[in-house]
Amino acid sequence: MATKSGDRAAFFPAIEKKHGQPMAYWFDRMAERADQSYGEQFAYLTEEHGFSRAHANALVMFSRGSTSSKRFDTVDDYLAKVDPAGASTVRAMFATIAEAHPELRPVIAWNQPMLRREEDYVFGVSVQTRHILLAPWGGRALEAARPLLDGYKVNKKTVQVPLDWDVDRPILLAMVENRLAELDEDVP
Repeated sequence: MATKSGDRAAFFPAIEKKHGQPMAYWFDRMAERADQSYGEQFAYLTEEHGFSRAHANALVMFSRGSTSSKRFDTVDDYLAKVDPAGASTVRAMFATIAEAHPELRPVIAWNQPMLRREEDYVFGVSVQTRHILLAPWGGRALEAARPLLDGYKVNKKTVQVPLDWDVDRPILLAMVENRLAELDEDVP
């Protein structure tokens, strides 16, 4: 059960119910393993106690002092922490998309800037150290833009562009409009 607040403690009632021990017991197990790496602690919970990935991550991270998975409340919060060239490029991309599709709203999901229509994700970005990943949602959005992507590194679900990318409107709109069409087709 992921929470919109990002509060890792929201998982604790389910952990207690599923594994039959109070959280104090699990905190003691983590304290005994405080010198272990995240991976070792995670493996201990998943392999020896049958924790789901979500429950193990919540407990390990909480035990390490990270009480929330939520790092950013707004797109501007996110952009304030990344390379200025990348932030400028993301702002230009979102402005380009918003001009054509004002119904889309910027949100933070999975600690990354996304554009959503109502509850459906349409497009996202991730600013990395040396590039930006464009992440169109849906099964065909990336494929629809593929003829426009010569010269770009295309991964399984993302496209890599430079931090200072000269925003290519046709590429962005091909991705967004195909995702929107895909969503419209799914409407009963």
